Amino acid sequence: MDCSKVGRLILAMRKEKGMTQKDLADAMNISDRTISKWERGIGCPDVSLLRDLSAILEINIEKILSGDLEPNDKDGGNMKKIKFYVCPDCGNILFGTGESEISCCGRKLSPMVPQKEDPQHEIQIEEIENDYYIMMRHDMSKDHYITFAAYVTWDRILLVKLYPEQSPEIRFPKMHKGQFYVCCNKHGLIKK
Repeated sequence: MDCSKVGRLILAMRKEKGMTQKDLADAMNISDRTISKWERGIGCPDVSLLRDLSAILEINIEKILSGDLEPNDKDGGNMKKIKFYVCPDCGNILFGTGESEISCCGRKLSPMVPQKEDPQHEIQIEEIENDYYIMMRHDMSKDHYITFAAYVTWDRILLVKLYPEQSPEIRFPKMHKGQFYVCCNKHGLIKK
């Protein structure tokens, strides 16, 4: 751990939050001289203080320890690189349009890799009025079901959460060209 890099990161994030050394020290119940030492690279935060520092500065503990945020390139709002994440513990559905580190329930999540349709996960799309009517012949039991369906266009995403014992039929308003995704709780993400 490079204390100089850690100190520069703490300084930059403290200033970004509009906090003085005293403000940060008071929030952590430590002296402002300690904050000054960290920012000058004379010492590093004790492990017992990292959780509070992380919460106050809104940075992952790992990033504090590395002393670098490593920001992504701007993606310009392009949804072509969308990645879906599903928490195995709580079922939370998250997505990102660029490289990201996503976690939920204390676990780092990996992006789901979309698979092509197969006979068990065939997505049928019908145009009805100004909507797309999506149907699937899929089991919707408590053990095996479709968790969500998403319609992704170049600039937006529409997502519908599905539950066991619910019919796997969805209507999406018709928009510009897009991709349809469904997620099976046992077989993962399927792309049409």
